[in-house]
Amino acid sequence: MYEGVVQDLIDELGRLPGIGPKSAQRIAFHLLGADPADIARLQEVLGKVREGVRFCEVCGNVSEKERCRICSDPRRDTTVICVVEEPKDVLAVERTREFRGRYHVLGGALDPLSGVGPDQLRIKELLARIGTDDVSEVIIATDPNTEGEATATYLVRMLKDFPGLTVTRLASGLPMGGDLEFADELTLGRALSGRREL
Repeated sequence: MYEGVVQDLIDELGRLPGIGPKSAQRIAFHLLGADPADIARLQEVLGKVREGVRFCEVCGNVSEKERCRICSDPRRDTTVICVVEEPKDVLAVERTREFRGRYHVLGGALDPLSGVGPDQLRIKELLARIGTDDVSEVIIATDPNTEGEATATYLVRMLKDFPGLTVTRLASGLPMGGDLEFADELTLGRALSGRREL
């Protein structure tokens, strides 16, 4: 245990995902020894992130404007929507260069034990998009874990009554219990191109 503000910094860094106590301590001591100009840049960027980043009004992806660059791109196929859990998953799918449609970010996955139900996710917005846009296929690209599978099953039930809509799921190739953001481009690309109808 360190005193005062140093321990506060370690505690706050330790709350970040993927940062354990030892990593938080290393980062804190790195920041203590860093050049003041580097610290000022970090503070400025953190302030800009909080003030300047919003979520796309169409898909829910992170954006600096009302619409993200993908939803604003007229070359993207508006008839195919890839449903993902988080904005980081959009980047994971984009890295494959296999998908030319648009996205819908749910903002998480169903997890009743943590209090995350359908009302906490952007499912209503997805249903509204499909009801108003000329969507022919929805690709469910939730994580291949318990919560992701539960979310996919729920979405299939919600989407099955839309006439002419094909609902697909990413094909095998992704390990169960894994996250999309950690899959390599080749595995994710094969899973995307080999998706199957549910």
